[in-house]
Amino acid sequence: MPLRLTPTFRDVLATSARPLAGMWVCSGSALIAEICAGSGLDWLLIDMEHGPSGLESVLAQLQSIAAYPISPVVRVASDDPVLIKQVLDLGARNLLVPMVSSAEQARRVVEATRYPPRGRRGVGSALARSARWNRVEGYLTDADSHVSLFVQVETIDAVEVAGDIAAVDGIDGVFVGPSDLAASMGVLGQQAHPDVVAAVLRAFDAVRSAGIPVGVNAFDPIVADGYLTAGAAFVLVGADVALLARGSEALAARFIAESGSNGSA
Repeated sequence: MPLRLTPTFRDVLATSARPLAGMWVCSGSALIAEICAGSGLDWLLIDMEHGPSGLESVLAQLQSIAAYPISPVVRVASDDPVLIKQVLDLGARNLLVPMVSSAEQARRVVEATRYPPRGRRGVGSALARSARWNRVEGYLTDADSHVSLFVQVETIDAVEVAGDIAAVDGIDGVFVGPSDLAASMGVLGQQAHPDVVAAVLRAFDAVRSAGIPVGVNAFDPIVADGYLTAGAAFVLVGADVALLARGSEALAARFIAESGSNGSA
């Protein structure tokens, strides 16, 4: 019996009447991913770049999230076409590729997600979860509709060509990364620095002028609100590991005496 896949993140963005709020899943844990999936947020970012997630844990996270009405996006570790092929075959339908700094690089990334003749993705859907082992009717001929592709602009050089990157056919959205952007501007760790915010907003203008949605990472609620007002269509406003770290610290601050004798009250 043919199966019908859920909408891509591209489709959800296109039909949403409001910006979409999400969070990072950096732990690599399928259990934590499932807890976050039931939160009521719009989307989750499974991170392979700065977290411990490998192919097997990404698969487990996708499977645990699948039961919930939330869009999972997988950030691959790089623009490596082999890694992109493997993650797509796991059934990831929404990809975020980091550190894209030129239109030419963006075109190569698009090619990695498309079957020939449009691209160079290897054909293995009959053996893979992507097409549910050939249970998705017409997957090979209609594969482009089942994959949405987002790229990260996160250096000052990339900001200057953000419009060119956004104009590449096959790019469905651009996500601005203020952390690496701040580092590239010489203000490491200062994501809310006025110069960084101004660069983010320049990228916003360029991407939106190209006619595709722009998103951003912003853990500070005030900064996030400013970016939403400026036209961000999708935002990341927290991370599983950060919430656990800050929450456990708050418990320690509340229940452990400041005398620090041996941790007992």
